[in-house]
Amino acid sequence: MRWRRRYRRISVASSGVSMLNRVGLIARGLAAALLVLVSARLAAADEKRLPVPAVAIRAGELIRDDMITERTFAPNVLGVAMFIEGRQVLVGRMARRALLPGQPIPTNSVEDPWTIARGAMVKVVVEDSGLSIVTYGAAMQSGAPGSLITVRNTDTGVMIRAIVQPDGTVRVADGS
Repeated sequence: MRWRRRYRRISVASSGVSMLNRVGLIARGLAAALLVLVSARLAAADEKRLPVPAVAIRAGELIRDDMITERTFAPNVLGVAMFIEGRQVLVGRMARRALLPGQPIPTNSVEDPWTIARGAMVKVVVEDSGLSIVTYGAAMQSGAPGSLITVRNTDTGVMIRAIVQPDGTVRVADGS
């Protein structure tokens, strides 16, 4: 008889402990679910929408509006790299390297389109104190308006540093 009473006490005590364990497990489960919901909400708030190529864009190709779409990225996926954040920055510019569909576009992957291609014959203009001299040269580099490129004078073979103009000519930089 004595043995049965002890057994009952143990079983009652153990059932009380298991009830506390169940309540604790339920509370922990609810806290974990709440934590997941809160972190998902915070992650959604930090997500960035970036323009990405809809199709593969080759190096040297002009970027059109229909080549770009947008995609959402989590901040931990992007890391510390600098990516272009606006579609308007891309349209009308030229890809410096191949851009893959669905991938964010680094800021150094696009440039202004070239007005002058490497190897092209260009009109070289030198102006000083009202005097204007015009000659022709071969562009040693490609360049967009405002960029400084090297041009070889076809008559003398001398290398000249010149600034690309919007009309496709080059103007000799001071000191060249």
